[in-house]
Amino acid sequence: MKFYGQITLVTIYVLTLIMYLKTYYRTQQALQWWSYRQSLKLFIEASKIHEGLLQESFTIRRSLDLLAQDNLNLTINKIQEYLKQADNFHHALVQLSDRLFPAYIQDSLPLAIECLLEQWLTSNSHLCFNFDIPPYWRYEQAERSLIVLKSLEELLILTLPNTSVPISIFISLKQHKNIGQLMVKITYPEPSTIIFSSNLRELEYLCKSFRFLTSGKCFYRKDNLSITCHFYW
Repeated sequence: MKFYGQITLVTIYVLTLIMYLKTYYRTQQALQWWSYRQSLKLFIEASKIHEGLLQESFTIRRSLDLLAQDNLNLTINKIQEYLKQADNFHHALVQLSDRLFPAYIQDSLPLAIECLLEQWLTSNSHLCFNFDIPPYWRYEQAERSLIVLKSLEELLILTLPNTSVPISIFISLKQHKNIGQLMVKITYPEPSTIIFSSNLRELEYLCKSFRFLTSGKCFYRKDNLSITCHFYW
């Protein structure tokens, strides 16, 4: 009996170790995915700076050189042209700043979410956003709010196909006692527009990353023509 007891203990130990290694491996995959997505965004921003803002700053600098050579002999059209270049440069810098560290993220998570949704509406007029977001929110550390906001952004990227078909998105932000709750429901018009299985695998990575980074919960369910994702932290 003692021998069989030892065999049982060893079996339990081995099975526990295997389960631990599987969980560790899946969490590692999810965090690698999260890191890759954030690194890719930084690479894209760096490319935009190199191809856009740096070129724009060179153009403005060259224009100032020409002003000095022209002895400030300016026409109204020239002045308007230079002012427009400066305004465009300023606007691009504001957009870059908001992408790197979203507006209101330190003060109000609801406002930060609304700003994110406005950006999506501006570039995707076919999407129909409805949301239930409170005007006030508890104090939240900026790094925690940033994870929630980035998770929402990644969710929209993964679940909204790059087509012009109308899709309905409902977003709810609530607080129950000391737990924040974000619910996102995406409803598709037809089966052909539902996200592919590869995106569902990445959606699982998103949930695992969120759970690890916030010590919270995240899960989703697929039901006919809709996908609903819940975030708790």
